[in-house]
Amino acid sequence: MGKDLILKTLRHEKVDEVAWVPFSGVHAGFLKGFTAREVLTDGDKLFDSLMEVHKLYTPDGMPVIFDLQIEAEILGCELLWAEDNPPSVMTHPFAGELKVPCKCKIPKITDGRIPMVVDVMKRLKAAVGDDTALYGLICGPVTLASHIRGSEFFMDIIMYPEYVKELVGFCVEVCNAMSEYYIDAGMDIIALVDPLISQISPKSIEALFLEPFQAAFDFIRNKGALSSFFVCGDATVQMDVMCRTNPDGISVDENVNLVDAKKITDKYNITIEGNIPLTTTMLFGNQQDNMKFIVDMLDNIDHHNLIVSPGCDMPYYVPIDNTVATVQAIKQTDSVRKMIENYEAVDENIQIDLPDYENLDKPFIEIFTLDSATCAACTYMVKGIMLAKDEFGDKVDIEEYKYTNKNDIARVKKMGVEHLPSTYINGKLQWSSIIPGKQELLEVVGKYL
Repeated sequence: MGKDLILKTLRHEKVDEVAWVPFSGVHAGFLKGFTAREVLTDGDKLFDSLMEVHKLYTPDGMPVIFDLQIEAEILGCELLWAEDNPPSVMTHPFAGELKVPCKCKIPKITDGRIPMVVDVMKRLKAAVGDDTALYGLICGPVTLASHIRGSEFFMDIIMYPEYVKELVGFCVEVCNAMSEYYIDAGMDIIALVDPLISQISPKSIEALFLEPFQAAFDFIRNKGALSSFFVCGDATVQMDVMCRTNPDGISVDENVNLVDAKKITDKYNITIEGNIPLTTTMLFGNQQDNMKFIVDMLDNIDHHNLIVSPGCDMPYYVPIDNTVATVQAIKQTDSVRKMIENYEAVDENIQIDLPDYENLDKPFIEIFTLDSATCAACTYMVKGIMLAKDEFGDKVDIEEYKYTNKNDIARVKKMGVEHLPSTYINGKLQWSSIIPGKQELLEVVGKYL
């Protein structure tokens, strides 16, 4: 059964095939004609959508809900809702003040959307839990801290490390409470989804966050569940310290070279999960593109301690046929390899005209993101960079290019952007997968004025 395959893989036991987990998120709603908001707020629609995922994509494991704002909403963050994306955090209750929420603010099982989520978890457990491993996804403590504090959190890491420790300590208690609710509801794996880890230096992670994450994963283990550390963005240099937080698995997206990353996770005997490209392959590719990616991946990587999954939450409009092709390539790799042995992907060759960067009237700041509407790391990169607009006004131009847009993908390729999110000024890379503090940002931009 798929469930046993997932559990054995995360327990580092020998298995005969590679496990498959579709991080279907709001895409589950697309399968039934529901909007993202409907599927994240209506338990019946969420359950119906998840059953459709189970029927169409025959997963070995699957998440119940992919929304990193559930905890933030309860803690006082206002959300901006979308029809084809999860909501994003718009306000931060402790922006401008170095405070930590009191312990009475730790979410109760009756708060916010938790009752709806727990109910769906129990229903899905009863329906498919015997043959499918179920994932409970929780907003990780560092990303949750940034939701509470806002973009100032990244300067806090440098200026007020003791405050950061206290704030993240509170967020770990939130994670533990959520873990307990979800495990009691039948979840087999708890994933701490912390996309902002890729934006923080390994040295800072080790000094400030190593022990809190270890405590969170220990809590999950002591409750009898397995764990996964889910990161987005280019977390290549963070992989070693992430492994030392002692999760059972680590999930990465397409910014990370999976073969190289697996050499690190193997050293610590940790399972790695990933990392089918969300847009270029799943959303904009065809069935052969998806098959070829999977076959090439499986032909070039050791299958022990490996789970194949999308790099992150699947885009809402991913064609059903593309995901079905992915499943076929994972489960029938030999026959699919023969099907695509002569296939070559067609480059659309979209023409992109770049500005004359040497002769601009004013600094041009370009932010290349996966999509600031869905990627927390990208959201805070954009918010951080927009501080330059607040300071300099019309003296600077700022533009975001999203990897969910074909023209923007072509621009990324022409610019030679290697990692997302990244920020360029007048065509020159300034910050790659790192969110600058306000003072650094203004000093750098000021040099271009």
